[in-house]
Amino acid sequence: MQRRDRRSKTERSLQAKAAAHVLHSRYDSRDLTRQARQAFLDGFEKKADPHDELDVAERQRRADQLISAHFTDLARKSVAARRRRKNGG
Repeated sequence: MQRRDRRSKTERSLQAKAAAHVLHSRYDSRDLTRQARQAFLDGFEKKADPHDELDVAERQRRADQLISAHFTDLARKSVAARRRRKNGG
């Protein structure tokens, strides 16, 4: 039988936040996220050259363009979300 956590959402959130601060006091954040960041960037290279046919420089150039497109699209979506919130949506 599972035990139910009786802490409030706020208490759980504060405990998690404190644990994150302890973690980041012990380790460099860049080391903690290095593999995830590399996998994220590798995905753009795979999209740019799914059959591994391009030379490294061209693959990287195309991946850089896909990264720029991705973050530009996120910015566009952010503007739209802020507009909806401002207009009560």
